[in-house]
Amino acid sequence: MKLARTVAVSLTGLAGDVVTVEAHLATHIPRFTIVGLPDASLSEAKDRVRAAIESCGRILPPQRITVNLQPASLPKTGSAFDLAIAVAILVANEPASLRPSITRVAHIGELGLDGAILPVRGVLPAVRAAKDAGYRAVVTSRANEAEARLVPGMDVLAFDHLSHLLHHYALECTLTPIPMQVATIADEPDEAGPPLDFADVTGQEEAKHALEVAAAGGHHALLIGPPGTGKTMLASRLPTILPDLDDDTAVAVSSVHSISGTFTGTQLVRRPPFVAPHHTASKVSLVGGGARIARPGAISLAHGGVLFLDESGETKHTS
Repeated sequence: MKLARTVAVSLTGLAGDVVTVEAHLATHIPRFTIVGLPDASLSEAKDRVRAAIESCGRILPPQRITVNLQPASLPKTGSAFDLAIAVAILVANEPASLRPSITRVAHIGELGLDGAILPVRGVLPAVRAAKDAGYRAVVTSRANEAEARLVPGMDVLAFDHLSHLLHHYALECTLTPIPMQVATIADEPDEAGPPLDFADVTGQEEAKHALEVAAAGGHHALLIGPPGTGKTMLASRLPTILPDLDDDTAVAVSSVHSISGTFTGTQLVRRPPFVAPHHTASKVSLVGGGARIARPGAISLAHGGVLFLDESGETKHTS
């Protein structure tokens, strides 16, 4: 029987569920099927996986290929299952005596048609979920390596191309990928100026004292006054008098930013974030939302820090 198993992770908010990816190859009319409540982007993994494998000099066997995502009752979304599906299929096609051990390794990554292993959002909470489930090794894109290594106790293997991973598993790969020239945006001069500091505010003693009390007690603050009195100046400097985030909050904040695609650092977010949406921002941009899987909004991105609702009296939302 040609059957292989590995695991991936399905995210629901910040919570991750380990999903067993089974690949079964049978001698029937050739067909590639993915079952287990995949969404549209996951169903399209069939074409991405096929092209990526062919880019490594391999051809999918002319058999009925069935990929099952367990538990079947859990809806799965996104393209982060591509890598696990490809590896499970290729290992299942090997003789039993030559199959590498992949059952205790999580594979998280999207595949390009050329076989490139592409980064995905939410790697930090996904790797945390795999560790909590007892797994100690994860394979991901090199672009996600630094983020995955933020989870202590996990052995992180990062690759740029599927062929590199196949060589690691001692699986046949006849083509060597040609390095691709990736277009990058030239660095722009830093025009942000010096960092903000609450100590820079001159005067406004009563307002500063009120914000100091709010910062010490974790209270909300309402700033009222005519334009030009310094409300925005004070609010933007409020995070500078807040303490660094503790470990649990830092992980939660970093996970939220990872899911939103705004986490680019190599360390956990330790400073309280400051988020100031425009007063015309939509309800979805404030509270989050999306099709089948919710993306964080401004309120979630401000977790552990400051959410500044400027001109809140002018905000209008429709249900």
